[in-house]
Amino acid sequence: MELAYYSDYAVRLVNTEEPARGKDSLTSVDAVRELFGVNQSAARRATDADVTRFRSVRARLRAVFEAADKGDETLAVDLLNSLLLEFPVSPQISGHDFRDDDGRPLWHMHLADHPSNATAGYAAIAAMGLAFHLTEYGVDRLGLCEAAPCRNAYLDTSTNRSRRYCSDRCATRANVAAYRARKRLEAARPALPEKTGLAADSAQPSSAHGERRPGLSGR
Repeated sequence: MELAYYSDYAVRLVNTEEPARGKDSLTSVDAVRELFGVNQSAARRATDADVTRFRSVRARLRAVFEAADKGDETLAVDLLNSLLLEFPVSPQISGHDFRDDDGRPLWHMHLADHPSNATAGYAAIAAMGLAFHLTEYGVDRLGLCEAAPCRNAYLDTSTNRSRRYCSDRCATRANVAAYRARKRLEAARPALPEKTGLAADSAQPSSAHGERRPGLSGR
């Protein structure tokens, strides 16, 4: 399993809350267990006490994304380092579940955690995965959705660092909102008055009343 995979742990946890909408799906031990995905052995360690602990780690991970979104690289790194110190992991070489055509193990890096509780194990993996992503691709690859009021976290893996939204749905919603805003602005602009024939005539030079025409010399 590649270390980059673990960065999704951080995104999943952060996005259990939508502060601008007042929504929070992290309200039960079952919700905590769902975050572990296929890692059911780790999920089984979760208890009701982990709900509050997970929320605390979530706030700290969101702070990392917020600092990165504001361009404060030093703060983002400092916040992430504090999580790494508090929730350490042990990198190990693993070959389980992955075999080549000859049946030999496909060796890869694995993060082995030694947690005192489910929160410590999840936080260790999430922080390490996010740290790997940050150092490998840059702080500006950590983003918050620009489609207000969403602000979900995402990891930008685009080739030209152009991602601005957490999902296609938010991108579409933002584009529609921008289109409607342009239309409202165009409708609010005062229409320019059209020139009438009289106005157009008055705007032209006249040769009446003895005025000289261009190109004619006096005698």
